Amino acid sequence: MSTPFAPRPFTIAVPDARLDAIRTRVAAFDWSAMPDAGGWGSGVGLADLRRLVDHWTGGYDWRAQEAWLNRWPQFTATVDGQLLHYVHVRGDGSRPPVMLVHGWPGSFVEFHALIAPLVADGHDVVVPSLPGYAFSGRPATPIGPRRTGELFHALMTGLFGDTPYLLQGGDWGGAITAWMAQARPEAVAGLHLNMVLIQAEDATPDTAAERDWAKARARTLAEESAYAHLQGTRPQTLGVAMSDNPVGIAAWILEKFGVWADVPRDADGRPDLWRAFDADLLLTNIMLYVATGSFPTSTWMYRGRVLEGSGTFPAGARVRVPTAVAAFPDPVFAPPPRSLVEKTHNVARWTDMASGGHFAALERPAALLADMRAFFADRT
Repeated sequence: MSTPFAPRPFTIAVPDARLDAIRTRVAAFDWSAMPDAGGWGSGVGLADLRRLVDHWTGGYDWRAQEAWLNRWPQFTATVDGQLLHYVHVRGDGSRPPVMLVHGWPGSFVEFHALIAPLVADGHDVVVPSLPGYAFSGRPATPIGPRRTGELFHALMTGLFGDTPYLLQGGDWGGAITAWMAQARPEAVAGLHLNMVLIQAEDATPDTAAERDWAKARARTLAEESAYAHLQGTRPQTLGVAMSDNPVGIAAWILEKFGVWADVPRDADGRPDLWRAFDADLLLTNIMLYVATGSFPTSTWMYRGRVLEGSGTFPAGARVRVPTAVAAFPDPVFAPPPRSLVEKTHNVARWTDMASGGHFAALERPAALLADMRAFFADRT
């Protein structure tokens, strides 16, 4: 017998003792034990990490950020045995509900600039934390994007019944929402992606442009995908190493913001992070991993993908739901050619963005919002 859907209001309130412990560990980090292996060419740039950590200990105010996060109505609900945390801001009901789904190393805070405008348009907006992330419960075992999609569909059904809903996602959000659309086409009115992560096994590159993209992608990932291999094969060991190391978690996450964002870089490849991202926002995103102790289980999505074999759709599977792709020039995960995406997805809209990288909702929120609005206008 299934448990009745019963949302409970949720307020973020990290205990003082937890904040004091984090502050002590951050302040005690031994920088003398960290020689520079070559700046951003060998991982996170130590100068930029030190700048962020100095702000962490000298100017960052978690309580102010906590109050800012709590301005959104938040809830928890147990769905098929999994505790889920989510933001739910109500519109006037004139437009379909929208679920915005983040990835790693992001969080629900990524969408802070999109929520109010979408609500003003008439949408209910739901922004969940992935299982094992932030204030969502820890899964009993690693689960991947397919299972997460089932949980999120059940969440939307609990909130809105049989009303069709809209989806937006990038990174893991792109994979999760694609699985939702593929599995439940009757429930999804439209799928908006800023990263195409899942395609069918038989969607093979066969044009010159598609093969060139695949070769370039393979070269880039050979250099940039060590983190994913580690998180997909040995997340437990990584979790032990990071669980009591807030500066280590900050370094692991900051590296991805520096490498994956579309930001200016100097002659040595150093990214100008501070032009693209606010230091408080970067630290709040990091604190949603550190303060909650969720970093170890946040990596389980990678292991879950391996275990459930959900890196691709089966051969012959197609996403029939109308799909929009906002193709931002991600410096690592360059968007595939439209012709390749169309082998799996029903592409109804394609927009080549002039700028913006992996973290589109943070880097170019106005451009992402405009593209979503244009696509959602045709979905009822």
